[in-house]
Amino acid sequence: MEKYLSGRIIRGVGGNYDILLDSPIENENGGLTDTLSCRARGLFRHDGETPLVGDRIKLRLDTAENVMISDIYDRKNSLIRPPMANLDVLFVMFAVKKPEPSLMTVDKLISIAENKKIEPVIIITKADLDPEKAEKLAAIYKKSGFTVMIQGEGYGCNELYDYICKNLDNKVAAFAGASGIGKSTLLNRIFPDLMLETGEISRKIARGKHTTRCVSLYSVKTQGTIGHGFIADTPGFGLLDFERFDFFTNDELVYTYREFAEHIGKCRYTKCSHTKEDGCSIIEAVNRGDIPKERHESFVEIRNVLKNKHDWDKK
Repeated sequence: MEKYLSGRIIRGVGGNYDILLDSPIENENGGLTDTLSCRARGLFRHDGETPLVGDRIKLRLDTAENVMISDIYDRKNSLIRPPMANLDVLFVMFAVKKPEPSLMTVDKLISIAENKKIEPVIIITKADLDPEKAEKLAAIYKKSGFTVMIQGEGYGCNELYDYICKNLDNKVAAFAGASGIGKSTLLNRIFPDLMLETGEISRKIARGKHTTRCVSLYSVKTQGTIGHGFIADTPGFGLLDFERFDFFTNDELVYTYREFAEHIGKCRYTKCSHTKEDGCSIIEAVNRGDIPKERHESFVEIRNVLKNKHDWDKK
C-alpha cells in the first residue's frame, strides 16, 4: 500500500538523496529512524527539474525498498552554485588579512542574497591580525544596516553561536567567503559534532583549498519551537560572474542595496542611474556620509557590468 511522507533533502550525490523526515518511522529492525535514502522519480528529469539540497519534498513509499521523491514543494529560492534551495541566512565571511579582503566580492554576495530574499550576516575573521582595520570594515556594513560580527583568535565565537541559537529555528544557513578564511574551522569550534573537513592555506598564494565537494545540511540545536535549524556545508559560492549569468537586471540592482531604499524615487531625474547625476538622492547621502562610499563604489562597478551586457552574454 502506498504511503506518503514529507521531509527535507539534506544531501544529494549522483542522483541519490538523503532525506530528513518530518516525523520518524519504524525501520526494518523495529526501531525508529528519521532519515531515508532514495532516488527521485524520472519525471523530474523529463521536466528538466532537479531536486536540490534544502528542498522540502514529498516521499512515496510503496514498500520498504521502493521509496522515491514524488513531489518538490514550492521553493523560497534556489541557487546555481552551490546548488541548493530554501536558504534563509547567508553568513558572508571575509578575513582582515591572509587573504586580503575583496569588498567587491562581499557586495556581490550580499546583492545576490538580497535579491533572493536571503538575510546576509557579515562575519569578519582574523581580526586579531589588524583590530583597527577590522573595526573600520565592520563600520561600513553596520552603517549599511547589516548584522556584523568580528571574529579573532580566541574571541567572537559566542556571538555567532547565540545568533544561530536565537535566529535559525527551522531555517537553513550557509557560509560564503574566500577559501582560507576559516569557515569550517569556525563551525567546528562552535559545533564540534559537525567535524567538518578543513583545508590548509597554500603558502605560495595565501589561499585555501576547497575541501567540501557536495552540499550537505547539518542539524544544529536552536532555542525555538522546532528546536533545530540547518547549517549547510558547501563547496563554496563560486559563481559570481555578473557578465555571463543573470542574477537580476540592471534596474533591479539598486533594490539589492538596502541602505539605498529610503532614497529611491527622491532623485531630481526620474531615470536617475544613481552613478553621477546632479540631484541624485543616493549620491547626496554618500556625500553626507549617510551611505558608505565603498558600498556606492561597488554599486557603480556592478551596474557598469550589467549595463554593458548583451543578450548573447546571458545564461
